[in-house]
Amino acid sequence: MTISSSVSPLGQFWNLVGRKFQLYNSLFTSLPFHRIEKTGILLALLLSYCEEEYAKKKSPAKIIDDFFRKHTSYTQEEERLDLLFRFVQYVERQVVLFDALEDAAFTSVNDMNGAGTLKSLFSDITKFEKEEEVKKKIESFNIRLVLTAHPTQFYPGAVLGIIHDLTKAMAENNLNNINMYLQQLGKTPFFKKVKPTPFDEAVSLIWYLENIFYPAAGRILSGIKANMPEVSSENPIIRMGFWPGGDRDGNPFVTTDTTVKVAGALRESILKSYFREVRRLKRRLTFKGVEMPLQELETKLYNNVFIPGHISDLTKAEILGTLNDIRQTLIHEHNGLFVEMVETLINKVEVFGFHFASLDIRQDSTVHSRMVEKIATSTNVLPGYTEQNEDGKIQLLLKVKKTVKPEVLEDPVHKDTLEVMGRLKQIQASNGEEGCDRYIISQCNSALNAIEVYGLFLMSGWKPENLTIDIVPLFETIDDLQHAAGIMQKLYNLPAYRQHLERRNNIQTIMLGFSDGTKDGGYLMANWSIYKAKEELTAISRQNGVNVVFFDGRGGPPARGGGKTHKFYASLGKNIENEEIQLTIQGQTVSSNFGTIDSAQFNIEQLINAGISNEVFSSPKTILKENEKELIQQLSEIGLEAYADLKNDPKFLDYLAYASPLRFYAETNIGSRPAKRGGSGKLSLKDLRAIPFVGAWSQLKQNVTGYYGVGAAFKALDKAGRWSEVKALYDNSTFFKTLIGNCEMSMKKCYFPMTTFLSKDPRYGEIWNKIHDEYELTKRYIFKLTGKNELMADYPVEQLSVEMRERIVLPLVTIQQYAIRRVQELEEEQGASPLKKTYEKLVMRCSFGIINAGRNSA
Repeated sequence: MTISSSVSPLGQFWNLVGRKFQLYNSLFTSLPFHRIEKTGILLALLLSYCEEEYAKKKSPAKIIDDFFRKHTSYTQEEERLDLLFRFVQYVERQVVLFDALEDAAFTSVNDMNGAGTLKSLFSDITKFEKEEEVKKKIESFNIRLVLTAHPTQFYPGAVLGIIHDLTKAMAENNLNNINMYLQQLGKTPFFKKVKPTPFDEAVSLIWYLENIFYPAAGRILSGIKANMPEVSSENPIIRMGFWPGGDRDGNPFVTTDTTVKVAGALRESILKSYFREVRRLKRRLTFKGVEMPLQELETKLYNNVFIPGHISDLTKAEILGTLNDIRQTLIHEHNGLFVEMVETLINKVEVFGFHFASLDIRQDSTVHSRMVEKIATSTNVLPGYTEQNEDGKIQLLLKVKKTVKPEVLEDPVHKDTLEVMGRLKQIQASNGEEGCDRYIISQCNSALNAIEVYGLFLMSGWKPENLTIDIVPLFETIDDLQHAAGIMQKLYNLPAYRQHLERRNNIQTIMLGFSDGTKDGGYLMANWSIYKAKEELTAISRQNGVNVVFFDGRGGPPARGGGKTHKFYASLGKNIENEEIQLTIQGQTVSSNFGTIDSAQFNIEQLINAGISNEVFSSPKTILKENEKELIQQLSEIGLEAYADLKNDPKFLDYLAYASPLRFYAETNIGSRPAKRGGSGKLSLKDLRAIPFVGAWSQLKQNVTGYYGVGAAFKALDKAGRWSEVKALYDNSTFFKTLIGNCEMSMKKCYFPMTTFLSKDPRYGEIWNKIHDEYELTKRYIFKLTGKNELMADYPVEQLSVEMRERIVLPLVTIQQYAIRRVQELEEEQGASPLKKTYEKLVMRCSFGIINAGRNSA
């Protein structure tokens, strides 16, 4: 790659990240890696050796064996393993170094006032005289970022803290602190010896709420109100959501006690944040008329946070009332001195209330169905229920009058699910209604699945007129997405459900998930099915007078719906409802896109700009014409056919289990959830969770779900003489262009030379060649489409970042492949080898650095 001038973003990235990485990497020679001297020198040698030998089509096992033979004096397997673990330890810390450098350079590499920011938006508003339209939009529009604990983040909390401090030291060029923090990294374990609990995961993400989202939201809202002071403060514009402690789907470790405990931690955390800010205000607001009210507010916050068992005597309204009174006093009696500090705190209280982030509850539809069946057969609450058809069951559930004690249910998961429904009242009483007001139904296949939840809430003690909970169906598989509009129409036709919606401000939230969509239908069909479902659901909801809000499970890697998410939202056009942008932010995407206040502010502003611009500055490129839709449909169908042919190969999952670290995922101690749904020992694609599925392809450097079928689709239309239509679609549709751009990111992170040895494998050679051929075909057609000869050519900074990260972990993926092969060899030998467990641990340890280096891992 050619690096352009130092003033360009690419030049800045090279100077501030690329060159500094080389410089600071030399400091690693002073890290306390015991027993092995010159680890860094040997690792650099291994990296060069890997690059040279992969070019000769050598296998990872051959490369590692030859490396030991040619470049070290180690002959004992235990000695060699020891060095490999030191290499892993070293690379993990190189990745942290790169992360910290990239975060420190963020404001220099990205234009904080450029395209997609709020400053750019306000400039366009003035230029095109759109003030009234934007004011109207801002009063109803908001974004909701929902933090999830999906296990794709491998850094323990202690390491996250070091990254934070290291980033600051690097931004300040403080070499002394950088050296100390690098040494601290050398002594800080990266490996979690025990699985985190759901509460541990919640605490880790609350750190981001306190240290990143809290100050970033304050900055953004202050900027909006400074530019548009007449905008009503009733709409918070930014909302935060939270899944750890509430997401029960397939996680047997989440209990009602966990949910209540996490809700309490969220409340305590936000009140502590207010308390700290009020104390800072006291140092400035030392004037008559403001000093005493501030002192009283500080005392009340202190009592609520620090005195055990203190009964809350404070409300959000009271805090806002006090702060607004102080604001008025400053304006009228003290020349507005420090008023902006008070206004910033007011903005934060309006956004975060007493809840900080809304805790979502999520459970699988099959759990609810079994619960209702059990209640129907063991109580008199649902007489004749089991004999009814779907419509009859719905009517009985809508008319529930009796409560059911959780003890009636024998299954602990069922018992807990009913119990938590009743306890949500307690959370709403302490955290406010927003504290926990949504119940998400995974694998929602019918209207009955939604009404089962409604009926269970009535059985748990709620009255229809007081049910302050939104029932949110989640549609994810291709089949579910195709039937989503029909399911919602059936729900809208139910008078009792419509009355519930009216009590919920006539808003229906629908969640659409990407993870199982890409696993089920491949890249093109998953993305297109969601687009179509959104259009159909928007049309049906508008016909029924319902305001639909879409909640996207997409804030991860491109193969799971992520990537340039703000570009997707800016590309949707007016046929898709966009009063709110809601999406999950998961795993390492939290730290990569929202790891610093600056990066969080930038990425949140990009989403706000996308949502507002999509409506106010809607361009022809954001509205797909009918012929363009038909073309994408054809491409998706061909892509699905190609992906289905691969997926239905009887060796498909066996290949992934053999070649990748898939089977080791459950033992990595990175998350509290199991790697698959259900308790059966047999591995099936349906039960396998999308994260280990996509993550295994990512570590194998094949990223199948991020591109497979795209090349086949392009080739088919090219052969049919329709390439000019595909090119026109790419040039004229921002949706399609973004889709292909994210596909390029997934492909850029592939590295087939590592697994070339499998091309001649008697069992798996055919499937490897099929995947490799599709990759090469897709790459060829993307170059033909874009007119470029490199993947990600339109994003040179991200392109260089990916290249450098992939190079850092090349020794790691090589060591992991070597360890996987050794485990398999030892399993085939007669007798148990004491080294087998050590090699298994080596596979897992390699996963940490590989996934962290990828950040957006596929």
